[in-house]
Amino acid sequence: MNKDCNRSRSVYWRQHLHLLTEVSLLPCFVGIYFLSYWLRFEGQLGEQELARFQATVGWVVLAKLLWFVSMRACRGWSRSVTFYDLLVLLRAATAGLLTVAMIQYLLAPWPTIPRSVFLLDWGATIVALGGARSLLRGVRETRWPLFSTTNQVRVLIAGAGDMGASVLRMIRRIDRPNYHVVGFIDDDPNLSGTRIEGVPVVGDCGHARRLVDRHGIQQILVMRGELAGTRLRKLVEDIRDCGCEIRVLPNYRQLIEGTVTVQPRLISIEDLLQREPVRLDIEDIREWIDGRVILVTGSAGSIGSEICRQLLQFSPQRIVMVDRSETGQFYLERELQAMTEGKQIDVCLADVLDAHRMRRIMMQYRPHVVFHAAAYKHVPLMENHPQEAVNNIVKATRQLADLARDFHIESLVMISTDKAVNPTSVMGACKRVAELYVQSMAGRSSCRFVTVRFGNVLDSAGSVVPLFRQQIAAGGPVTVTDPEIHRYFMTIPEASRLVIQAGAIGQSGQILLLDMGQPVRIVDLASDMIRLSGLRVGEDVDIEFVGLRPGEKLYEELHISGEQLLPTSHPKIIVADHKPPVVDDLDGAIDELERMARAEPEKIVELLQEIVCGYRREGHGDALPCRAAA
Repeated sequence: MNKDCNRSRSVYWRQHLHLLTEVSLLPCFVGIYFLSYWLRFEGQLGEQELARFQATVGWVVLAKLLWFVSMRACRGWSRSVTFYDLLVLLRAATAGLLTVAMIQYLLAPWPTIPRSVFLLDWGATIVALGGARSLLRGVRETRWPLFSTTNQVRVLIAGAGDMGASVLRMIRRIDRPNYHVVGFIDDDPNLSGTRIEGVPVVGDCGHARRLVDRHGIQQILVMRGELAGTRLRKLVEDIRDCGCEIRVLPNYRQLIEGTVTVQPRLISIEDLLQREPVRLDIEDIREWIDGRVILVTGSAGSIGSEICRQLLQFSPQRIVMVDRSETGQFYLERELQAMTEGKQIDVCLADVLDAHRMRRIMMQYRPHVVFHAAAYKHVPLMENHPQEAVNNIVKATRQLADLARDFHIESLVMISTDKAVNPTSVMGACKRVAELYVQSMAGRSSCRFVTVRFGNVLDSAGSVVPLFRQQIAAGGPVTVTDPEIHRYFMTIPEASRLVIQAGAIGQSGQILLLDMGQPVRIVDLASDMIRLSGLRVGEDVDIEFVGLRPGEKLYEELHISGEQLLPTSHPKIIVADHKPPVVDDLDGAIDELERMARAEPEKIVELLQEIVCGYRREGHGDALPCRAAA
């Protein structure tokens, strides 16, 4: 009730304020019109000129006022003037000029207005009103020393482009800002020494430490995505231990989608590993996705769920989400229902190993495209349970690929891993067998079978980042397997977008690799996370090296020796071209693997070594000769 009353009162006063502004334009227009006459006759106004002014001032001012009111050019004086407000002012003044000229033409030979007075009145109107509004903005945004507060945070803005300028404007428009923007830092040498809306570009990111000390900077504001992860990491290193924080602001897309608040936050590990944003070929993807039924296995997982989210920016006929995790599916359905905007989503509780259940799902929904993201991923667990790896990775993939053939599905995209390259683990070897089987289906079906291979996904469930976060919260130690262990990382959204893009451009039988950038040393990742938590390595939290676990490598690889790397139409996706496997040998080998998973799991590793060339268990000797071409 009180809110409604307050809202009505606010509307009432706003309407009266607008009316007062419109009325105040009358004497303003009269003054401008008289000034135009005075300038035209250089201040020498005789009786004839004054009579002509008095005879025309009424309808001239009225014509202008009608245009200004109809175009709402006199509204919004309480807020900051923008370029678009000046455009409205220009249009209203021009319309008034043309109207007055037309009235005079129709009323001729009534007292005529000199043509130069027309132009002077037009120009003076724009200058006077535009200048007044600009002056109000200047007064509003200028921080006068007499009234400035001493407790404002002195900040630099990283990036002097459009986004940096937007941050400056947002800070200025706050009635009582908490920040005082001292300057910009930008690596573009052409911007050095220039000013952005009156604020100087004081240097580049490489001199941040010197600038922080010289100007007493307390925070550096960075728009998310403005600096590459490597550049941001260097900036963090440079200003360490100087009492200055780096704060990250959301980018335009996050603000529009409403996924974040505007409150600057502390820098995160995701910011340090941020790479160039992925640019998708939207038209190719739309042609592939729009109007089709899409099925995603492993939809409750990190990659599967993000693929579902990314698909919603297109127009699929239906998204069918398949996973056996009841809790994961429940929360995913609730999340996506708020984003669907009329799009049809269906949640199916099912195990991809249940061939009968999967066949019924295929019969019910008749999908056009399948994203196969369901698989076990934890290397040490699969070393202890090789039969589960065979079932969940090899058997499930073969069953799904066979169903894709039987139901004439248009495309199947299987998600693989860098651990399938020269594998040292059961999990990696099983992924390689699954790759080989999907590749072999290209010649046996009209379905387009594509495999997408990439490395670790940052902050996915059960990955190293949440583990380190847990250990830091508990006071340590943070456990790292080896000082030299390196891994490739990309964010969950980046990986999911590239998987969709790869599925759109890949040809049947191809294995596509995602550009993972440079590998990251895990001990550096652990150190960064400790420091970003406000703690010190070795003093507040220790890093402890525990040795490589079964099946782990020091360095991951993205392609196998003998695979020819070929470019695609997307700069971040390449093809790992490889001779297709011998189908008969592979089918028989997988049959035997499935039999051993049921009866003799202890022999699985030996058989995998025969099937997968390059499979070598760490510390267990060389790989055995290969049975199937791999």
